[in-house]
Amino acid sequence: MISVSLGPLAMPVAVLLVMIAAAIAAGVGHFVGRREHTGIGYVLSDMLIAAVLVARIAFVAIWFDAYRGEPWSMLDIRDGGFSPWAGLAAALLVAILWGWRRTAVRKPLIAGLGAGGLVWGSMFGAILLMETATLPKGALTTLAGEPVELAALAAGKPMVVNLWATWCPPCRREMPVLAAAQKREAGVSVVFVNQGESGTTAQRYFTNVGLDVANVVLDPGAAIAREVGSRGLPTTLFYDADGRLVDTHLGELSAATLASKLDRLRTSPLPVQKR
Repeated sequence: MISVSLGPLAMPVAVLLVMIAAAIAAGVGHFVGRREHTGIGYVLSDMLIAAVLVARIAFVAIWFDAYRGEPWSMLDIRDGGFSPWAGLAAALLVAILWGWRRTAVRKPLIAGLGAGGLVWGSMFGAILLMETATLPKGALTTLAGEPVELAALAAGKPMVVNLWATWCPPCRREMPVLAAAQKREAGVSVVFVNQGESGTTAQRYFTNVGLDVANVVLDPGAAIAREVGSRGLPTTLFYDADGRLVDTHLGELSAATLASKLDRLRTSPLPVQKR
């Protein structure tokens, strides 16, 4: 499962899990500290702010060259560009500082963070067990109407699968970034899987915007999105050369976030040798 629907909005499951874990942490912290009228809501808020800021700054620093051409894009956190380990370190540092400064907050903070971490780990593990970690096998067709499978388009290479539609503004905005990667990354197959539209509609879009891309296929019933558990567009999936799911991204990709995902794809374990 990649995302969930909240009314008209789609939210990454990872974000939802963090929100649930934070709510559990706040509740347990309040319960443990109730006798001394000490909660940890304000500490969790400080931890979240520090985590987001440091994670973003670290990511931008690592991929600065990709942002150099459009400096203002550094502020657009919608591209999902964050360094998780840097953010986690910042959050823990804030927690340690609060615990050191205020003795009364130590016990509820430890209890709350322990409970939140346990809940997050349990839910994350359960989702990993349920999710599809291999290439989807849904029936697809080329723009010419011929049947095709994703495995055939992979050609033994790592694969980036972009689920998109012409009516989706973020899909259209990120398309040039993916099209450029398709031409630049000879060792990676980039496939555009149109969701729910006709070949005529998809081809007209590429003609109108002047984009020359390969590996455009159609998924009229949006079967691939259902199989991988995606509730929003665009969704981009990253598979290694063995067809194992390495990473996912919900929402618009920037050049920097795509570069970071491709870097992880390249450093994934080598394919298992077939005998």
